[in-house]
Amino acid sequence: MPLGSTTYHFKTLDELLVAALRQANEGFAKVIASRGGLEDPRTDLAAELAAWMGEWLAGDRTGVELEHELYLAALRRPALRPVAAEWADGVAQLLSRHTDPLTARALVAVIDGICLQVLLTGVPYDEEYAREVLGRVLAGAVG
Repeated sequence: MPLGSTTYHFKTLDELLVAALRQANEGFAKVIASRGGLEDPRTDLAAELAAWMGEWLAGDRTGVELEHELYLAALRRPALRPVAAEWADGVAQLLSRHTDPLTARALVAVIDGICLQVLLTGVPYDEEYAREVLGRVLAGAVG
């Protein structure tokens, strides 16, 4: 986008970053919706979440890294925090259909952690590992 268009549509850099993060959130939501796995209450939630992450991380590496950088930019840019929270809350709300709200939030934290580790270390995503870790969180919720 040319600088002139950017400054016409967005008065501040924060406005531009908020719009970009919202667009990234919508992209992840489309990945979730396209899979449709949460519609069935009998879904193996750990396997479904591990597959989501795999699909997202298998996308364009540069795009995935930029989306995560936007998400983490909320550490230093307070204007982004509500948008980052919208993502976490939205995913937790989706997961609450299959588990309690506390466990749903824990699953979001695990998803964040696994994705961050893959992106930071360059280690290939291990779907089986992710499924196992997520399964342990879910198993702890039952007990």
